Amino acid sequence: MKKNTKVLLGGSTIILSILILLIAATPGASGTEIPLFEAITNPEKYQDRYITTEGFLIEDSIDWRADEIELRFDIVDQEGNVLSVFHDRPRPDNFSEGVIVILGGYIEPGEPFKAERVQTKCPSKYEGEDPSNYDSEFHKKLLEQD
Repeated sequence: MKKNTKVLLGGSTIILSILILLIAATPGASGTEIPLFEAITNPEKYQDRYITTEGFLIEDSIDWRADEIELRFDIVDQEGNVLSVFHDRPRPDNFSEGVIVILGGYIEPGEPFKAERVQTKCPSKYEGEDPSNYDSEFHKKLLEQD
């Protein structure tokens, strides 16, 4: 075999191995994003598949067991569909009523959603002001003070 062929074959093998490792290490990247309603009504369709869904946290449903590092809670969508969730990792920050919870994990029919990833976000905290309320005179005065 020629030297160029060996280098090309070796380089291709390394690149292919890296791609396989990246795909295997990121199951969430190959997951399916579905609405909460779909996760509740068709769990068998998504069985053994990594899925992502989201809903509003129901604060009264939070059951945090710090000794066992177990978190159980419910989320609800705008139509009132409720999904029970089990998470066996630390409780996220900002875990209170009104936050949107983004879940990544697996669903089994008749079982709570097994969340591997739980993220929270508070939309009102990150939304900007209404542009129609912009007061240009106020900002001019601020700039004049400097």
